[in-house]
Amino acid sequence: MTSSALPDVPTQLFIGGTWRDASGGATFAVENPADGSTLVEVANGTVEDGKAAIDAAVAAQPDWAKVPPRDRGEILRSAFETVVDRADELATIMTLEMGKPLSESQAEITYGAEFLRWFSEEAVRVSGRYSVAPNGATRLLTLKQPVGPCLMITPWNFPLAMGTRKIAPAIAAGCTMVVKPAGLTPLTMLWLAKVLEESGVPEGVLNVVTTKSTGEVMEPIIRDPRLRKLTFTGSTEVGRSLVEQSAEGLLRVSMELGGNAPFLVFADADVDAAVEGAMLAKMRNIGEACTAANRFIVHADVAEEFSSKLAERMGALKIGPGLEDDVKVGPLVEEKQRDKVAELVDDAVEKGATVVTGGQVPDGPGWFYPPTVLTDVPLSAKVSTEEIFGPVAPIFTFTDDDDAIRMANDTEYGLVAYAFTTDYARAVKVYEGLETGMVGMNQGIVSNPAAPFGGVKASGFGREGGAEGIEEYLETKYVGLGGL
Repeated sequence: MTSSALPDVPTQLFIGGTWRDASGGATFAVENPADGSTLVEVANGTVEDGKAAIDAAVAAQPDWAKVPPRDRGEILRSAFETVVDRADELATIMTLEMGKPLSESQAEITYGAEFLRWFSEEAVRVSGRYSVAPNGATRLLTLKQPVGPCLMITPWNFPLAMGTRKIAPAIAAGCTMVVKPAGLTPLTMLWLAKVLEESGVPEGVLNVVTTKSTGEVMEPIIRDPRLRKLTFTGSTEVGRSLVEQSAEGLLRVSMELGGNAPFLVFADADVDAAVEGAMLAKMRNIGEACTAANRFIVHADVAEEFSSKLAERMGALKIGPGLEDDVKVGPLVEEKQRDKVAELVDDAVEKGATVVTGGQVPDGPGWFYPPTVLTDVPLSAKVSTEEIFGPVAPIFTFTDDDDAIRMANDTEYGLVAYAFTTDYARAVKVYEGLETGMVGMNQGIVSNPAAPFGGVKASGFGREGGAEGIEEYLETKYVGLGGL
């Protein structure tokens, strides 16, 4: 599949309200993971371009902060409507550059667009408080103000939603921003920037820098004393490095990092419901999600039934290029990612795991890997500790509830967990005992624009979405009113 199937999308940098080539004119290729072909070349930004972007954001900040909340909300509402109206066009772009099936791209657009609508409504709800000091001599006024210029580094797996989840609250709060989308999937963000420009975002409020030299171009921005916030979604390894860089400027930081999500199935669970939930938790986005179920921890009494039913469902999914009819499993995003998934499966098998379905790299072009179910997986296998980011479901067993919770928590990560049980008391014990920022109880999906998304431990800090999401872009100022 070549660029002839690609809808019109910008390929330049967007800085200060102007679409422009990278300084020096360099570009890099965006490839189609279904066949390795080049879709298009986009601008390869430099350190100078990064400097220009933060300059533009800083210059725009004072006036943008004064724009009425309703006006900022209306820009987001307009962008929401445009994204929904042009969803088919964007879905094609997303599928071509990232690989996910068209139905998955459409689902992400529905989800990602909702952040634009949600925060268009939150813009007018930013408020403070007024109170009387305990001694009656002073009035206490608390108000909220925008943090200021932000740097947003977004991942490749949800190229729209991970952008709107950051951009929308920043716009609602009155912050300007520089956005650096993933080099593997920059086209969705460039398309979104064009939509936001058309929706009325003023010059310099949103700046987008695409580059293959992320560290080289982003570090000077992070260390720029005018930057006030850094937000990143990606690996824990990179997140730790960015936090270190941010310390120099004592930036406000929010990090949505890696996961190792446990999926617990208790003996009293409705197995069919658990399998249905597992299909969502594992196969959403081909398993390339930080929220993807990574370890299936199943009670021994129902393990055989659960494993066979899950293998039947996963093994029946059609594999192929995402634009083809009825395809449910597209390619992984790049060869390196496919190789990592294959290596994890091979390691588990070498250590005693049994392949129930899948487990072999198919012949032919593209970075495909079949849906795979593994049973008898030993805790020594790498899949018990490493994030898979692919369509592989390793199944572990337990016989004691406390052991199940202990196994679930036995990881440095703490983003999300899933649990299936029909016993209310057990459910409370489980969701209170799990060391994660989110829990899906009897459901296989937790992401919701109206809810706070985020983790604990090595999965990061800060929350995106919900009423909490806009707070990440607001400072609290207290004024003591005397002379009364």
